[in-house]
Amino acid sequence: MKKDSLVIAKKKFKSRLIVGTGKYRSMSQCAKAISLSGADIVTVAVRRVNISDKSKPLLMDYINPKKITYLPNTAGCFTSEEALRTLRLAREIGGWKLVKLEVLGDKKNLYPDVIETLKSTEVLSKEGFKVMVYCTDDPLMAKRLENAGACAIMPLAAPIGSGLGILNKVNVKMIRKQTKLPLIIDAGLGQASDATISMELGCDGVLVNTAIAKANKPFEMALAFKNAVIAGRQSFLAGRIKQNLMGSASSPLDGII
Repeated sequence: MKKDSLVIAKKKFKSRLIVGTGKYRSMSQCAKAISLSGADIVTVAVRRVNISDKSKPLLMDYINPKKITYLPNTAGCFTSEEALRTLRLAREIGGWKLVKLEVLGDKKNLYPDVIETLKSTEVLSKEGFKVMVYCTDDPLMAKRLENAGACAIMPLAAPIGSGLGILNKVNVKMIRKQTKLPLIIDAGLGQASDATISMELGCDGVLVNTAIAKANKPFEMALAFKNAVIAGRQSFLAGRIKQNLMGSASSPLDGII
């Protein structure tokens, strides 16, 4: 397991759990939860995070970007133009090229706008960005995003913040079968077992925010997700037994008394 690293855009990460930095009660709570989770990557909403106002808390004062990879994302963007402008700004400010693209279709369901997402992926890839793409669990669109230059496919499990868990295992399996890119479940997980299921389906990682930040005990939930991802990955690598409709005795039937 020590050599079983998550590789995104040729960069290795020890943890397969990516954690968001929003919705916590405080920056200090956010920092501690992330530390307990063991995450190597944290997502940062460029449009919402305080970058330069010294009179307000700065995320970088709590989470060291030299020790943990910041993944700028386009949360809150509803058009390709907004997303492109946001990520270009992130590159200018911090030199970030590994980014998470998220273009939403509406403010109620927060589902990805697949047309705007595909268009943005094509442009960003040509500009040298390494684009991790938040998308629907549609295998056809996932393939198009891969062909457009995405470096990771990030289908939702369920609507953002819903906590419903994986609603369509079949589509996740289909995407897994067709792509060699990192497959990371993004959005909709509610509890640690959802992460285990994701990993057992063959996903390379999971991204979690609300399920940790809004848990009754965020620190305990951060630890639970850390362990769940590890267990799910170990289970996947071990290889599950064949499923049968009939029972199969655990003990040999030969030579019984």
